Amino acid sequence: MNVACLLVAGALRAVVPAHEFTVAWTHSVQKTRWEERYRIDGPALRLVEARIQSSGAGMDPPPDATFRDGWWTWHPAVPPLPELRLTLSSYTRGYDLCWGGRCHSLRRLVSSGAADVDGAVVQIQACREPRHE
Repeated sequence: MNVACLLVAGALRAVVPAHEFTVAWTHSVQKTRWEERYRIDGPALRLVEARIQSSGAGMDPPPDATFRDGWWTWHPAVPPLPELRLTLSSYTRGYDLCWGGRCHSLRRLVSSGAADVDGAVVQIQACREPRHE
């Protein structure tokens, strides 16, 4: 089964033990939550849903978005991605990765050496689930 691997400077730092996960963050200007749900699709990541709690400052929902339960939600039509690249910054709250009903700080998931440096880039890629022997 393919899962998501988190790499910093090419080194594996963590594995998300799920074939679906959400990347979530708080917009630095609007101070509102934004979430994108991804599914592992073979060797790629497929964005299957995006949602925001309010619009403004470059984060307007598209015309086909629906508002329910306090969120604007839509299904972006984008091709599968080979990876996501997220930059760690001390100037914002940071990203969360959510799966299995729980959210985890991205910085804590990959923390060690390079991940503690402001501006470190975390690559999220599909990978084969490590076998435990």
